[in-house]
Amino acid sequence: MRGDRLISILLQLQAHGQMTAKELAERLEVSERTIYRDMEALSGSGIPVVAERGKNGGWSLLEGYRTNLTGLKESEIRSLFISPSSQLLDDLGLARPSEEARNKLMAAIPSEYHKNVKDIWNRIHIDTSAWKKRNEKIEAFEVLKNAIWMENKLAIVYQRADGSRTDRVVKPLGLVAKGSRWYFIAAKDNHEIRSYRASRIKSAEPIDETFERPHDFDLAEYWKSSTEAFINNLPRYEVSVKAAPSIMPRLLFTDRFVKNVEAEEMNRDGWTPVKLSFDTEEEAKGFILGFADQIRVIEPTELHDKILAMAEATVGFYKQEK
Repeated sequence: MRGDRLISILLQLQAHGQMTAKELAERLEVSERTIYRDMEALSGSGIPVVAERGKNGGWSLLEGYRTNLTGLKESEIRSLFISPSSQLLDDLGLARPSEEARNKLMAAIPSEYHKNVKDIWNRIHIDTSAWKKRNEKIEAFEVLKNAIWMENKLAIVYQRADGSRTDRVVKPLGLVAKGSRWYFIAAKDNHEIRSYRASRIKSAEPIDETFERPHDFDLAEYWKSSTEAFINNLPRYEVSVKAAPSIMPRLLFTDRFVKNVEAEEMNRDGWTPVKLSFDTEEEAKGFILGFADQIRVIEPTELHDKILAMAEATVGFYKQEK
C-alpha cells in the first residue's frame, strides 16, 4: 500500500507543481507525519523532491523532472492489455489502431512491468467467433458506422425474419456486438428505439437531415433492458421426461433447442426425472425424438402421443424403401 501512496504523491506533485504536507495528507487520507516520512523515502530512493519553507512553501519536484509512472496498479495494467476480440476490431476497422495503442501504452508504463504485459498476451486470448465460420455479410456496415458518428438520419431497407422487406427512416444511435453478431440500434421518428440485426439491413443511405441524439440515452443500459425483455417474452414450452443415465451428460451439455434443463435424483427404476424448457412444441419434438429410446415423455401427454406417431411414421417410411 505504501508503494501505491508514493506513486500517488509523485503524480500529485507532477500535476499540481507545489503542494503542502497538509494538502497531500488530505488528498491521500493520511496524517501529515506520514507524508513527511514518505518524502524522506522518496528522497532516499533518488527522487528529487524539494521542500520550500515559509508561508507559501510546500513540497515540489525539482524543476524539469518528470516521471513516466502512470499511477496504474499491476492489476489495472493487466486489464488494459487483455487481448480484445480481433474479429470485432476487424469489423470496426480498429485492428491496427488497437495494436498501435497497446504499443504506446507499453512505452508509457514502467519497464519492470513489460514482461508481465507480454505474458498477458500469451496467457489470455478472447475469441468471440463461432466454431463454424460466420456467413453473415453486413452489406451496409460502413454506412452504419459513419452515420452513428455524424448523427445523420438513414434510409434503410430491412429484411424481416420471414424474408419480406420494409423501407424505414431511422436515427442511428449505436452498434452492439452480441457474440459475433452485430446489432444496429436506432430510433424512429416517433422516438421509439429499436434493435435491428445488422446483417438484415440490405441497404442504407444517409439523407440530408441530422437529428439531436437523446441526452438521456445509455446504449449499454438500453441493450441490457431490451435483451431482458426479449428473453422474458419468449414463448416457453415445458416438458417432463425420464432420461436414461447414459444420455445425462449430453442432455446437460447440449444447447440445441432446449433452453433449460433441471435434473432430479435418479429413481429406483434407473431413470432420471428431468424438466426441459423449449420455445415451441416443434423444437421439443425434434430434440426428444433425437434421443430415441433413451428418453420418455411423461407430460404433456399429447406430446407423448405426437412423438409416438412421428416414430411410427419414421419406421414406416424406412420400411417402404426395402
